[in-house]
Amino acid sequence: MAKKAKVLDLDDLAKELNGLRLKNARIVQCHGVFDLLHVGHVRHFEQAKRLGDILVVTLTPDCYVNKGNGRPAFPEGLRAEVVASLDSVDYVAINRWPSACETIRLLRPNFFVKGDEFKDLKDTINHVNLEEEAVRMIGGQIAFTKDITFSSSALINQYLSAYPNEVKEFVADFSRQFAPDEILSYLKKASGLKVLVIGETIIDEYQFCDVMGKSGKEPVLATKYVHTDRFGGGVLACANHLAGFCDRVDLVTYLGEGGDQEEFVRANLKANVQPTFFNKPKSPTIVKLRFVEPYLSQKLFEVYHMNDDPLAGEENDRFCEHLAKIVPDYDVVIVADYGHGILTNEAIRVLCDKSRFLAVNTQANAGNSGLSTISKYPRADYVCLATREFALETRDRNMSSEDQVLAVARKLQCRNLMSTLGRDGSLTYNEGLGFARVPAFATKIIDRVGAGDAVLCLTSLCVALGAPPEIVGFIGNVVGAEAVAIMGNQRSIERVPLFRHIECLLKLHNAGTENVVSKIKIAA
Repeated sequence: MAKKAKVLDLDDLAKELNGLRLKNARIVQCHGVFDLLHVGHVRHFEQAKRLGDILVVTLTPDCYVNKGNGRPAFPEGLRAEVVASLDSVDYVAINRWPSACETIRLLRPNFFVKGDEFKDLKDTINHVNLEEEAVRMIGGQIAFTKDITFSSSALINQYLSAYPNEVKEFVADFSRQFAPDEILSYLKKASGLKVLVIGETIIDEYQFCDVMGKSGKEPVLATKYVHTDRFGGGVLACANHLAGFCDRVDLVTYLGEGGDQEEFVRANLKANVQPTFFNKPKSPTIVKLRFVEPYLSQKLFEVYHMNDDPLAGEENDRFCEHLAKIVPDYDVVIVADYGHGILTNEAIRVLCDKSRFLAVNTQANAGNSGLSTISKYPRADYVCLATREFALETRDRNMSSEDQVLAVARKLQCRNLMSTLGRDGSLTYNEGLGFARVPAFATKIIDRVGAGDAVLCLTSLCVALGAPPEIVGFIGNVVGAEAVAIMGNQRSIERVPLFRHIECLLKLHNAGTENVVSKIKIAA
C-alpha cells in the first residue's frame, strides 16, 4: 500500500521542496502518464534518483491523457498511489496542465529526466522541446535514462484492449504500409490551407430530463427537468473542428431575421474563425431541441425551431454574389448541406463552377425528409456521405457499398469519395488508387450527433492534400471515434488529442512484452 504522505498537492509539494533546497538537497523530477506501471518505469525512476537526493514524479491528469477512448486505463488517484509505493520515489503529485512546463517552473528541479527515446528532444506535439526550454530557464538540466524500454500503451493494447481482433489485424497491416510521420503529415500541413466552410447554423439544445413514468390519466411520458446545455452545431461545429488544424477558417452562414442568436453564435466560435452572416427574413436561427434522459444519454424526442424555405429574392442574390466573389480565393471549400434552405440551386451552381477544391456532404435528416441528396451538386472533388445517403441517391439499398460509391462517382465525375458505414467502419475511394476499407475504432458511443461533420471536415483537408484512401479512411475513423464519445457538439476535435489518439492506436501493431518501442516517440 502506498504511503499517503508521499502524494501531495502541487502547491504543497513546491513548499516542501523549497525547504529541502535550504538543506542543499538536489531535486530530480520525472513526468508522464504511467498508466500501467512496468519494469521500464521502475528502472527509469531508479536511474533518475541517482542524479540527486529527492525524486519527484508528476503525473499527467486524466483530463489531459488524450490517448483515445478508455484511456487512461487507471485513474489519476490510483496511478499516483502505485508510483508512490516505489522506494525510489520520494514524492508524487498530479499535474494541473497539459504538459510539464508549468510544473517545472513551479517545482524548479535540478534535473528533469526523460527516457532515452526522447534524447533528440522531438515528439509529435513538441512537448519535450518545450520542457527542455523550461528546465533551462530555471537553471536546471535535462537528463536521459537508458535501459529496457516498454510502452504502457502497447501493453494495455495487448492485455486490456477494447478492440476486436479485426481492428488489431488491420492496424498491424496498416502500420507496415504507412509510417507514423506520413500519416500525421497531412493534418500538419493543413495549417497553411486557406479554408472556407459554408452551411446552415444550427444551435443544438439538450434538455436533460429524468423519466418518471407514464402519466396516470393519459398515455404520456412524464419527465422531470434536470438541466439544459446549448452547443454550436451545424456549420458552427464544422468551423470549430477545422480551426483546430488550420490557422484561419472563414465561415459563411445565415442567422434568423435581425441577427437572431448572433451573440450566442459568436461566443461559440473559436478565435481563428472569421464568420460572415446573412439574415433570413421571417425565420429564426435554427434550433434543434432534444430531450434526453441523462443516465444513458438516451434521446426521447426532438423539436426543431426553423423555417426551411430556401433563401429567395434579394437575400439569395446577395448570398450568391458574395460566394462568386470569394470562393475562387480558397484552397478548400467545404459545404455542409443540411437541406434547411441556405444552399439554393443558384448558390450550388456558383460553388461548383468556382471552387478550386470542393468537398460536400448532403445530410439526410428528419428535417429534410431525405429530399436533399448529393445529385443537387453537378460536380465535387470530394464527397463524404453516410451509407444510407448513398442509398438515397442510388435509389437502391441492396447495392454493395462499392457499387453505390462508384455510381455517385460517375454521376458527379468525382475522384474521391467516402462512405461511412457506422459499426462497419468506412469505405474510401480514389479514382486512381481504388478502394480502402477501414474498421470502426469507436469503443464508447455517447452521441452520434455531429460525428459526420467532424469526419467530413478533417478528411476533406487530407484529401485536398493528396492523402491516399487508406490514410483518409484511417484518420476519418479515428476522428469519428472521438466524435461519438462527445455529447453533441459540446467540444470540437483538437489537434493534440487527435495526434495522441492516433499514436496510441498505432501501438496496437507492436503490443508485445519484449522491448516494445513505438515508432512514434510519445511519453508513456
